[in-house]
Amino acid sequence: MTAGIAVAGTLWYVLWLARPGLAGPAALAFVVLPLGTAVAAHGVLVMIRHVRLHPVALRFWRLIFVALLLFGAGFAMMAVEAFRTAPALPTFPVDAAALAGAGFLTAMWAVARVPIGTGRGERGRQWLDRAIAFLGCGTVLFQFGLAPMINAPVGWSVQTITLIGLSLALALGGITKVAYIGDGPVDRVALRLIGTSGLVAAGVVLLAITGGPDSAVPAQGVVMPLAPIMAALAVRRQWSATGTRARRANTWLPYLALAGVDAPLLAALHGTLTWSDRLVVINVMVVTGLVAVRQFVTIRENGCLLRDKRASERQLRHQVTHDGLTGLANRGLFRDELAAALAAGDTTVLLVDLDDFKIVNDSLGHDVGDQLLIAVAGALRSAVGSAGLPVRLGGDEFAVMLTGDADAGAVADAVLSAFNGPMSAHDLLVRASIGIASAPAGTPLDHLLRDADVAMYAAKQRGKANWVRYHHGMEQPALAHARLGGELRRALEAGEFRVVYQPIIGLDDPARRVIGVEALVRWEHPVRGTVSPADFIPAAEATGLIVPLGRFVLREACRQTAAWLATYGPDALQKVGPNVSMRQLADPDFVADVRAVLAETGLPAERLVLEVTESAALRGPQVSRTLRELHDMGVRLALDDFGTGESSLSLLRAFPASIIKLDKSFVDGIELDELGTPAADARQAVARAVVQLAGALGLDTVAEGIENEEQARRLVALGYSLGQGYHLARPMSAERLGELFAARLAAA
Repeated sequence: MTAGIAVAGTLWYVLWLARPGLAGPAALAFVVLPLGTAVAAHGVLVMIRHVRLHPVALRFWRLIFVALLLFGAGFAMMAVEAFRTAPALPTFPVDAAALAGAGFLTAMWAVARVPIGTGRGERGRQWLDRAIAFLGCGTVLFQFGLAPMINAPVGWSVQTITLIGLSLALALGGITKVAYIGDGPVDRVALRLIGTSGLVAAGVVLLAITGGPDSAVPAQGVVMPLAPIMAALAVRRQWSATGTRARRANTWLPYLALAGVDAPLLAALHGTLTWSDRLVVINVMVVTGLVAVRQFVTIRENGCLLRDKRASERQLRHQVTHDGLTGLANRGLFRDELAAALAAGDTTVLLVDLDDFKIVNDSLGHDVGDQLLIAVAGALRSAVGSAGLPVRLGGDEFAVMLTGDADAGAVADAVLSAFNGPMSAHDLLVRASIGIASAPAGTPLDHLLRDADVAMYAAKQRGKANWVRYHHGMEQPALAHARLGGELRRALEAGEFRVVYQPIIGLDDPARRVIGVEALVRWEHPVRGTVSPADFIPAAEATGLIVPLGRFVLREACRQTAAWLATYGPDALQKVGPNVSMRQLADPDFVADVRAVLAETGLPAERLVLEVTESAALRGPQVSRTLRELHDMGVRLALDDFGTGESSLSLLRAFPASIIKLDKSFVDGIELDELGTPAADARQAVARAVVQLAGALGLDTVAEGIENEEQARRLVALGYSLGQGYHLARPMSAERLGELFAARLAAA
């Protein structure tokens, strides 16, 4: 409708030019603008009522509505004045100009309050850019637009010049504002149309320069109605817009303004300078100064970006070459540095492997394990100092590449000493095995690492918590052990393992009857014959095959015991005791395995005794939970090798034990107490203390490793009623033990 009014006004003006008076008085030209403004305001009102706008957009369009009302009211008063003074052209009333000016100011305030959506630093830079663009473009419009009107021989009214200046200011503000707005609640195209509506003043200026004040009729009838048309199009755009993609700011705008400001400067410098020319020169100087400030800000920002980029590159290089958990150098950096060192001269490497770290992870959880690794890395870094490069290779494996003339043995001792005290927030004790290897220049990197690995493995074989230096031929036992570990799985699948039973005897029984048995595993190798448990059990532990091997022993022992009880009666045997490793107890499925075996074999839970080696690791949450669940099932627990651990007495408070087995080291030589030696007295004191402690706690006791009758007699005198050892009975097959049960049953 606004466009229709403008078209009608244009047709009227053409008719009026062709024949003045034919289309009515000239005052009708002044009616077109307020009518178009009223229609545009109505469109804004309808949109506000029917479209769910963002609060920011709603505020903007409410201000535009007010601006249109003020603007339309001012030009309506101008139209009334035109009819009153017809046929003479009217002078813009001051009150009408004030209303129209208030409309321009309200529209400018609406545009100014539209958020750009940038940070504080970005906002400051944009203010500079917009100031440069505003002043630069404003100088051009002033020099070629307002200044000629102000300096015209036939003067324009102050009201008209003020309104034209405000419309130009609105146009400049809108253009510089919309150049930096991307996606937002106010549609940027609609905002551009609102701002561009101010450029209608450019048409008025053009008419003013060419036609003077007599151009008021075409300005009112044709040019000025374009402003409400722009506003109506802006309403339509906001109504139908679905959002636009975010876009970058027009960073070219300030530089375009700087280039454009040269034109009015050249024009001002031609001839005598008037006051308006001097104002142009001042504006050019201000714009140039702002551009200089803008360039300074840009240079500073580029410097910050460059520093940030370099810092990011350093951080990225550090992340690529260092371990994310501990901060130590990683395997990639280690191999690069080691290769460079080997190319330059003799090099020494220490491989550091934490002993029994998997137990910490399995029993306490990976979070605790990570904290321990961080503490270990700190201790390793402090122990090595400037003597070498500490590295985390992965898991619980660390390394040190020595530099200069550092003493490898001294560094290894320092590392082991650093691991002596409690570590991490959980006060865990850490032990490590260290392998040392040296190589001359030109040695392949992998050969040096292989030698260090062999030495580290030899350190573990010698009891852990120590270091070993590689020497030629050392790899043979290690290779044999590795080969042994590789055969374990094949042996399990081939059924080469068998279970033997060592009887537990009643010491105070004249007949020395079998009370229970300890189940022991043996490996009958098809080539090497019987392999000692001392050889294959460590390999099974290291490879994790101790879990399926222990499951086999548990099932076979329970099956055989259930068969004995069914054949020889419930009094034939009270208990069977297979050994259980830490890895089995840390296995979340172990309790389910025990329950399934008992259900499968029909063995009562109270007949099963699980023998657990005393260890501080038993106090881990996973192991403690497993032991408690087994105890609640009715399975009895025996604390094996009692007295050799670091916290035997305190362990009894948390460990649900039913049986204590006195370690063989306290039985050896106990028969020599009449000699009065300190060692014999100590052994007897410990043996007496253990049996008294067990009696106080309601626990059974078993003395291990009885080698002669005198030892058995001494132990009975001390209060022991159960014992086992080669003097009483050696480990035997299930068939041989069945013969003993049959003979005892026949004798009864």
